[in-house]
Amino acid sequence: MTTWKKIAALAVVVPLSLTACGGDNGSNGSDGGDTGDGKLTVWAWDPAFNIYAINEAAKIYQQDNPDVEVEVIETPWDDLQTKLTTLAQSQEFGELPDIFLMQNNAFQKNVINYPDLFSDFSDSDVDFGEFPEGVVAYSTVDGVNYGLPFDNGTAISALRTDVLEEAGYTVDDFTDITWSEFIEKGEDVLAKTGKPLASGMAGSADLIMMMLQSAGASLFDDEGNPTIVGNEALIKSIETYQQLVESGVFVEVNSWDEFIGTFVNSNVAGVMQGVWIMGSIQSAEDQAGKWGITNLPKLDDVDGATHYSANGGSSWAISSNADKELAADFLASTFAGSTEFYDTILPSSGALANWLPAGESDVYGEPQDFFGGEPVFSQVLEFAAEVPSNNTGVYYYEGRDAVSAAVTKILGGTDVETALQEAQDNVEFAMQ
Repeated sequence: MTTWKKIAALAVVVPLSLTACGGDNGSNGSDGGDTGDGKLTVWAWDPAFNIYAINEAAKIYQQDNPDVEVEVIETPWDDLQTKLTTLAQSQEFGELPDIFLMQNNAFQKNVINYPDLFSDFSDSDVDFGEFPEGVVAYSTVDGVNYGLPFDNGTAISALRTDVLEEAGYTVDDFTDITWSEFIEKGEDVLAKTGKPLASGMAGSADLIMMMLQSAGASLFDDEGNPTIVGNEALIKSIETYQQLVESGVFVEVNSWDEFIGTFVNSNVAGVMQGVWIMGSIQSAEDQAGKWGITNLPKLDDVDGATHYSANGGSSWAISSNADKELAADFLASTFAGSTEFYDTILPSSGALANWLPAGESDVYGEPQDFFGGEPVFSQVLEFAAEVPSNNTGVYYYEGRDAVSAAVTKILGGTDVETALQEAQDNVEFAMQ
């Protein structure tokens, strides 16, 4: 989850004292070392969410390990994937960090294709039974755990309550509705306030993939074969997206930063994304108290359609070049062992934990002033329990990218059947 489009990479360093080095700065490799001192390097994206979380984890870890330094290098997801592929192909494992973040939907494929990049968690203190089984499965290959689940990708519909009020609506009017009702009400809000209700990046199938999963559907069957052609839930999702764009209720922009800017700068009155988007929403301090959340609209006339979905979610990997003992102890002590850590990051970033003991904290039920005093995190936990499972397949990203390209062509006038056939052909070619 998580946000994954940024335009630059920079180092963000937690100012702890430096002793021995890890990652590509002379780590001890997988032989491990004294967890009392050392340095860990981390690759991750999104300063308001993932990088904020790792920095807070470093502060928690420093309480018992004051001489450990954690250096976080901001690395956009697309760049991170390219770096991993390049290092694997060149066998330059010494340039890997100790820890890197991995999109859940890409985890298995990377482990299968580039096993020499990863260390497993076999000797760690992580209790994977304290994470949802379905989430752990993303980073498990042949029964071996290669990742530690971090954030929950449960999808939300976040709406500006002040804009809705101006148009004569409340968040309740957008709860448990269909997409056709959302478009109808969204057109009314647009006419009365001049503000669209949502936005997203042109050429991205994010919202379509959320619609698809909300019906328990997928781009692949149980054997991993693409099911893009003739996929009724996908076709309905694309048609719905087309209606959103053509109605003006949904605005397309060209980059992730522009997308964030649409709601931070009050150009649109809502956003539909994984719960991790709440960190970006709260970066607009002048909008405190003016947001509410609810569930997603459901697809009209689709069997199995629900109001619940997910987008994103990520897990931490320990590289083959890591100070493995230190890296494993750091992750086990924080992301898999500290309610204090999750209590700290939840209110300001929306980092809803996959670590189940964190959900027992009273913090999850506390009213959040930014969101109108509602206990929004308890709401999201209720949403999470209703998200349909779906088969992502090893080639999830190839499938998603092919559908994204198809949607662009459909919006440009290509008929749906032709565009989806080309998308399926492209995925099948990539799988060969």
